[in-house]
Amino acid sequence: MVIIRTCLLFLVFMATTKTALMKEQTYIVHMDKAKITDSDHQRYYKSVIDSITTLSSQEEEENKPPTPQLLYTYETAVSGFAAKLSVSQLRSLNRIDGFLSATPDELLTLHTTHTPQFLGLQNGKGLWSASNLASDVIIGFVDTGIWPEHVTFHDTGISPVPFRWKGTCEEGTKFSVSNCNKKLVGARALFKGYEGIIGRINETEEYRSPRDSRGHGTHTASTSAGNLVSQASLFGLAKGSASGMKRTARIAAYKACWQFGCANSDVMAAIDSAVADGVDILSLSLGGTSRPFYRDNIAITTFGAVRNGVSVSCSAGNSGPSASSVINGAPWIMTVAASYTDRRFPTVVKLGNGQIFIGTSLYSGEKTKQLPLVYNRTAGNSLGAEFCFEGALVKKLVKGKIVVCESGLYMPAGTGEKVKKAGGAGLLLLNSDAEGEELIADPHILPAASLGSSAAKAIRQYVMSSKKPSASLVFQGSVYGNTAPMMAAFSSRGPSSAGPDVIKPDVTAPGVNILAAWPPKPSPSMLKSDKRSVPFNIISGTSMSCPHVSGLASLLKSEHNNWSPAEIKSALMTTAYTINNKRSPISDVGSNSSQPASPFAFGSGHVDPESAADPGLVYDITTEDYLLYLCSLNYNSSQIALFSNGVNFTCPGTSVVQSGDLNYPSFSVIFDQHRRKTSVTYKRTAKNVGSIPSTYAVQVKEPAGVSVSVEPKTLSFKKMGEKMSYKVRFVALGGATSTNSSFGSLTLVAEKYRVRSPIAVLWL
Repeated sequence: MVIIRTCLLFLVFMATTKTALMKEQTYIVHMDKAKITDSDHQRYYKSVIDSITTLSSQEEEENKPPTPQLLYTYETAVSGFAAKLSVSQLRSLNRIDGFLSATPDELLTLHTTHTPQFLGLQNGKGLWSASNLASDVIIGFVDTGIWPEHVTFHDTGISPVPFRWKGTCEEGTKFSVSNCNKKLVGARALFKGYEGIIGRINETEEYRSPRDSRGHGTHTASTSAGNLVSQASLFGLAKGSASGMKRTARIAAYKACWQFGCANSDVMAAIDSAVADGVDILSLSLGGTSRPFYRDNIAITTFGAVRNGVSVSCSAGNSGPSASSVINGAPWIMTVAASYTDRRFPTVVKLGNGQIFIGTSLYSGEKTKQLPLVYNRTAGNSLGAEFCFEGALVKKLVKGKIVVCESGLYMPAGTGEKVKKAGGAGLLLLNSDAEGEELIADPHILPAASLGSSAAKAIRQYVMSSKKPSASLVFQGSVYGNTAPMMAAFSSRGPSSAGPDVIKPDVTAPGVNILAAWPPKPSPSMLKSDKRSVPFNIISGTSMSCPHVSGLASLLKSEHNNWSPAEIKSALMTTAYTINNKRSPISDVGSNSSQPASPFAFGSGHVDPESAADPGLVYDITTEDYLLYLCSLNYNSSQIALFSNGVNFTCPGTSVVQSGDLNYPSFSVIFDQHRRKTSVTYKRTAKNVGSIPSTYAVQVKEPAGVSVSVEPKTLSFKKMGEKMSYKVRFVALGGATSTNSSFGSLTLVAEKYRVRSPIAVLWL
């Protein structure tokens, strides 16, 4: 029996091994452009596929693997292809001259009326002057597509499409060439990678075309570049004239995100196509996990975009307030955090004992009268009633009453759906201690309010101690003038685990309760049971803050057409502010509203577009500078080749390259916590783009535990475009601080300008 069982196990193992070798998976394959021997890259990659088919067939004579399927070729931003390969075919790639790396495809995740005014943009002035708005800029969005009929994308009064545009309008499910116009100049759908992972798209639920069935892409595109639309609102909330940051910008939509996410191979194909098509700005409100840049396909592909002169903005992620949760942290990417504006949607919750708390809601109905309040065992008799699990609420216990539910299990509107289904008349959704005082408004389908953790504790205590607890809800609509900006707790934080030697995120922008365009499908709550259809919706996330910055970058591109992506980013970073509208430091909802936020929450601070239009000085970074930075991370020649894209580049063999010498508009300083005293010296080169002559004096706010000295102490510019360098010496004074981090700033001050760079010190 033992022998038979062993033989059976061996046969099963052999069969499983052969099956595994033959099983196909989508891989993203990077090739060294310098080794490509055919000017027709499509033909060359097909020959590579033919070669590995022959080689793998020789390995597996008995069980020939299926023929590889070429999904995409990447030719502009990056060199390589995506293909469905077996394990044996993948192994055969190692024999191909020019092969650099192959990574399995994976799914990434997706992360207004008032914000232009909050950002200081005014009709007819500055960046919104007629001449600046008239210039041609094309923004590419890699997202869930677009709803082309929306009024915000109409092309009335727009000039003809520029001849430099090489993009196309792809046809598909309920999408035709006629859906594009002078505003929406291009639209593509990329789904080969997604279908390779998930299976064919169900066209009864999603459009297998650039048409948006999720809402996310329509929202982000209109935030950046939507037309001016009067009387925009959601159920009368946030009512006003909605406009994108650059309402005259043209839009190119690349649909690479679907019901269950965005395949890396599709996102790469979208970026590669966008650069070849001729976009000026790329906006990506999506991402995966933080990893070394040579293993991060978004980092690799966006490097190619920036090398081609395209500015790239990406969302920082929605995994805050955990430390080192920030993603999209490559230094050539503008990484955007999310913060509150001064607009809120408060709901007054009055308990039967007279206590009053302020929550938030986008519920559009009338206030409630004082109703009985139920929670946990008084709402259901099974495990999970406090979370309002499906089936946990008992109808006879909750009917006609306000139900208290713990948040975190379902989307907020989804919790309301469970309560309404059980007969409840209202909902109080309570934050946990971990969620803190974060208040995100949601378009509930019944009277409901979300409340912060301090109010939640009082409500739990009241409902469990009172014999007849009750509550009422009063919805106060849109209220302006609140303390702002404040950092959103959900916004992902630094330091970056992939590159802690650069402060990430870079800046923060409005990302909480943002009103923008929405397709007629889906409903504002995204619930299938919700039959409401709205032209505008209010949602939150770094997905919403990112397109604000993409739009601002397009405004700066119009004002300064000769600026590089690094100079545009520098202008936005060095002019960002860290003081709120009440003249106090920007606070962090993720820690305590009384605690100031740090550069690991907001980077350089909150964007100030009009100041960025005239920053005085900028810090430029060339392609070679970025490659030298990668050398400082000890990347090998194959890893560097992923970024150099065929350019003959070799890391310096003798001189020491410091990551801190990257000409970045901020300073990240890392000390060894076990060494008593140590020092580092970094160099920066500033370029004059402001008034002349101008003399800048150095002002330093030293981080705790560190002394900072700068040479020279003044910079005098006599010409436009003149460059001057300075060196900054950081000396650690003893051991690490109690938090292993401290913060300061270096500001170059002239009569008209303040060019500020944050300093973050880490003891690791």
